[in-house]
Amino acid sequence: MKGPIHHDSTITPLEAELTALKRGLTEAVGLGITHISIYCDYYPIYELVMGRCVPEENKTALLMIDVQRIREEFKSSFPIFVEGNSVSHAYKLARETIVSEISITVNPPHQAKATRKTTCKICLGDDINENQMFCVNKCRHRFCSECMKRHIEVRLLEGSVMRCPHYRCKSKLTFERCENLLTPKVREMWQQRIKEDLIPVTKRIYCPNPRCSALMSKTDLSISPKEDEVRRCCFKCGQIFCIKCKVSWHSNLSCDEYKRLHPYPTDNDGKIKALANQKMWRQCKKCHHMIELSKGCVQVKCRCGHKFCYRCGVQAGRCQHGHGLPPRPPPPP
Repeated sequence: MKGPIHHDSTITPLEAELTALKRGLTEAVGLGITHISIYCDYYPIYELVMGRCVPEENKTALLMIDVQRIREEFKSSFPIFVEGNSVSHAYKLARETIVSEISITVNPPHQAKATRKTTCKICLGDDINENQMFCVNKCRHRFCSECMKRHIEVRLLEGSVMRCPHYRCKSKLTFERCENLLTPKVREMWQQRIKEDLIPVTKRIYCPNPRCSALMSKTDLSISPKEDEVRRCCFKCGQIFCIKCKVSWHSNLSCDEYKRLHPYPTDNDGKIKALANQKMWRQCKKCHHMIELSKGCVQVKCRCGHKFCYRCGVQAGRCQHGHGLPPRPPPPP
């Protein structure tokens, strides 16, 4: 955008560029443009719009807030960095886009507007209606709804941070933004993850009932009525258990007596361990939950927060296996 900027003489080049960007976006909104590419030939502007850096000055920060607020008026807005000698090409594209967008808006009202098609960068489907695309709030990357559903489910199963699927993008996905995409099962998984993240790792306790495994906080359990120092009741299934031994309640036995009488695992535990050996699962040494790694790095992180090597079980960083691939179970006979 070219034109006078009515500010004091102390305005910086960065503030001038942001003011021009703000004005250009406002004009585009007024023209009814719904999808826009933001061509930046000034790298600091590109970094700010991408969210890779934080404004240092209050005035710059206020301008960026205005820019991001206006960007939310568009269905999509992608920042693109161009070299100085490519700016004329960007101007040409902008003019063509404005003409095409305006020509659409002046069509007679009785003519139905054709649904635009776009391409998903994950499945590469190029015949997808724009209203079937999901837009990540912060970075504005867009993918088809089906790919986003699968991406979210995989990230939850892996225990990974919920981030945008775009390569190297660090924008986080929020439950509120994605909720309508999810099946009830995946929605429940994500809500459980949110609950887990709110409880410090050292305060997490899981119900020993294999049909329940509900997550609880030791802090919340400690404020329940104490019939015994280690006797607790699961909030979800109601089963009584020992918070110290992490097993169903051992009536009339102290924890030491119980351990002396049960030095070996029960039949069910034995079956689970036999199956774990066959499938090459690993047991977390901290919370004793079983973990299966089908692909990815051998350095794994349990849901309790404990990090260890999937090959040997040693705490992460204390063995020589580095970041190799997980061991594979033998093929079935």
